[in-house]
Amino acid sequence: MTGHDTGLEGARERRVRTGGIELCVAELGDAERPTVVLLHGYPDSKEVWSAVAARLLDRFHVVLYDVRGCGRSTAPRPLRGGFTLEKLTDDFLAVADAVSPDAPVHVVGHDWGSVQGWEFVTVRRTEGRIASFTSISGPGLDHVALWARKRLTQPTPRRVAQLLGQGARSWYVSALHTPAVPEALARGPLMKRWPKILERSERVRSDGYPTPSLPDDAAHGAWLYRDNIRSRLGRPRTDAYAHAPVQLITPTGDAFLSVRLYDDLDQWAPGLVRHTLAAKHWVQRTRPDQLSAWIAEFVTGHEQGGTVGTAGARPAVVRGARRAVDDSPYAQAFGGRLVLVTGAASGIGRATAFAFAEAGARVVAVDRDAEGAARTAELARLIGAREAWGECTDVADEDAMEKLAAKVAAEYGVVDVLVNNAGIGLSGPFLDTSAEDWRKVLDVNLWGVIHGCRIFGRQMAERGQGGHIVNTASAAAFQPFKTLSAYSTSKAAVLMLSQSLRVELSGQGIGVTAICPGLVNTNITGTARFTGVPEEEQQRRRDKASRAYGRRNYPPEKVADAILRSVLRDQAVVPVTPEAHGIRFMSRFAPRVLRAIARIDPPL
Repeated sequence: MTGHDTGLEGARERRVRTGGIELCVAELGDAERPTVVLLHGYPDSKEVWSAVAARLLDRFHVVLYDVRGCGRSTAPRPLRGGFTLEKLTDDFLAVADAVSPDAPVHVVGHDWGSVQGWEFVTVRRTEGRIASFTSISGPGLDHVALWARKRLTQPTPRRVAQLLGQGARSWYVSALHTPAVPEALARGPLMKRWPKILERSERVRSDGYPTPSLPDDAAHGAWLYRDNIRSRLGRPRTDAYAHAPVQLITPTGDAFLSVRLYDDLDQWAPGLVRHTLAAKHWVQRTRPDQLSAWIAEFVTGHEQGGTVGTAGARPAVVRGARRAVDDSPYAQAFGGRLVLVTGAASGIGRATAFAFAEAGARVVAVDRDAEGAARTAELARLIGAREAWGECTDVADEDAMEKLAAKVAAEYGVVDVLVNNAGIGLSGPFLDTSAEDWRKVLDVNLWGVIHGCRIFGRQMAERGQGGHIVNTASAAAFQPFKTLSAYSTSKAAVLMLSQSLRVELSGQGIGVTAICPGLVNTNITGTARFTGVPEEEQQRRRDKASRAYGRRNYPPEKVADAILRSVLRDQAVVPVTPEAHGIRFMSRFAPRVLRAIARIDPPL
């Protein structure tokens, strides 16, 4: 062991000899715990994993090593032929034997680290040495070759488009095969500008990464492509089945790899667990919290024992394998994410909490109805939420929202998705609407949204790992109503607030969506206030409005589905019901017609 500075605070460093080279290996955490090996890609060194390693070291024995020719590992001589997947497999086995001689290791790979990982988990000589594999932004070369061959030999318009799309993304592969040019660029201007390029294109911060070895890492790493791409794509293995459980994490904004490239992976890794992340290529730098959570959950599941996984060419029982309960796009995107929903005791809020629960999210149900919030959380756990909590808070109370945000961050983590849904109804002529009436509706419908966006949005921004805010507006935001002046004003303000925040926060990776439901069968009509009439008449109008909404019978579950879809697609403004779509269209192209309709008394 030596005490060299590895860029990984507190790491223990050792040298592992294999095949005429020395690998620089760093270890963190208790060596008696399950071992997680983090493999870096091109043109990185092991320090690219520092943020993830810091989040895993309290639970696992974390091992990182510089691939041959990179970082503080020595390079083979000659370089040509020294970076084949077979030799990289030798390196991995040498490291595994050194750091965990008596137990298999959990492998996590990114980019070329993931390409290596697919090789390790599909060759016979590593059987029994790998407990699980997490793949991030790096497919197996055999699988890529067979994926492309299928689209060439069995073409359809969609398959041809997929092939051409990936070909366009892979422009750099041919460039790295050219003699001498990649080396000249790596040791010249390109790698000098690389930190700024990453910061501008992916918001990757230059805090200890990349390391001073970057020019040599990039020059040597070009041989990863030259030694493997042509030979493996031309003669792919047809028996490249995973012999350990596999988790696939796909950044949906990856500039180099299409999400379609992974469509056929289930045949090579039956029981494959999939996750998607709205991020770009270097997710271990930009989304370390979520990445670490998924890695920890997968590793822990396979250490504690599980159900069915994969081995060889056919499904078999594998220690600790775990199938995802739901392999839908929602489950892939929101599984394990922390979602906070206000107004969650009933209606759209409760339906939204349940929808995220079904996708495997962790849910915080917030409402001023403490019993209702607790009941939503209880049911969310039964439906499928990883964890769920009920919190009693009045969104109109700024101090209460500040305390809620502090508690949530301290006990559950920073919120990934915020749904500002709490709202109240108010109907009546403007001249019969008192200042107090206006304050009540604006306090909840507008200020409640402002408090949520400001307080939780600040936490998202300070974390620096993105997020999403959904604000419930209304179809009333598009159209004037003569008896909904206060309500429509509050919702129109929410709509404009959402669009303004979307522009402001986009540079920090935070999406903002305004949901405009329309007539939805919830209890808002049963609790709405009607100004200018006695209590008996108010109740009669509530009953009448409730019957009208009941006859329309548009369920809140459809709004909840629209909310999840809007987050997945990062949509700006989402009308939900047919009438909401129609009103929005007319507000843009036939506003006079809407003003005429506004003279009709609405149900609410």
